[in-house]
Amino acid sequence: MNCTKNIQIQGKHGKPILTDVYYKKNNTPKNIVIFCHGYKGYKDWGAWNLVATSMANENLFFLKMNFSHNGGTAEQPIDFPDLEAFGQNNFMKELDDLDSVISWIDNSTEYDNEINTKSITLIGHSRGGGIVLLKAASDHRITKVITWAGVSDFGSRFPVGEQLEQWKKNGVAYITNARTNQQMPHYYQFYTSFKEFESELNIKTAVEKLSIPYFIVHGSADETVSLAEAELLNSWTKQASLYVLPDANHTFGSTQPWDSNSLPEDLDAAYHKTLVFLKS
Repeated sequence: MNCTKNIQIQGKHGKPILTDVYYKKNNTPKNIVIFCHGYKGYKDWGAWNLVATSMANENLFFLKMNFSHNGGTAEQPIDFPDLEAFGQNNFMKELDDLDSVISWIDNSTEYDNEINTKSITLIGHSRGGGIVLLKAASDHRITKVITWAGVSDFGSRFPVGEQLEQWKKNGVAYITNARTNQQMPHYYQFYTSFKEFESELNIKTAVEKLSIPYFIVHGSADETVSLAEAELLNSWTKQASLYVLPDANHTFGSTQPWDSNSLPEDLDAAYHKTLVFLKS
């Protein structure tokens, strides 16, 4: 199994998009799967590397990426050494980053005999689920889409009233990362960018437009994104099918760091159900 990590792809926003590719080198064109992390996430979080290896062993070409402004750097792709970049991130940058990665692999000559560019599936976890749905609805290159614990909207996650006014006045709001103890900034541009492009960032509209197969995986005990959001996503299109994992949490049992050589039970179940969808 071939694994190349931290490939730097130049996007549209001045910072590299770090990308890993996993595949069996056997001169056989393989369907492409692109994985997008969620909020306060990154491509090497938890058990994502094990997912990547497992997918590659199933003869898929698996690619996972760090969004350019997720807070990591080329030198330190794990955790959040660049809080300034994190604060300058927004949904439109993430959509642009994903587009850059799709175009990079679609036009690749390095993997010519290893990829089938006629089959590209997007998988998004949490906030990344919203991003992949927006992209899948607007990009003809995408043939399937999957959300793991995916969000059904972005707008309801912003503060309102006095809290919003305070954010505007200060220009920045901070959220504590319980694991790293960092005060992670969100500049007010995050909100103004969302409002400017609100119609393009409407997940419901995107899902209603989907013309490709869509698979939803969600834990019934998700403490971050409620199961009700998965049920909404499922209700918006006949293209969708929903798999609910009983008692599974937001990360399907995975934690950072993940030191085991095997997937946690719930993530293993999510992976195997996803694999059936990918192979169908």
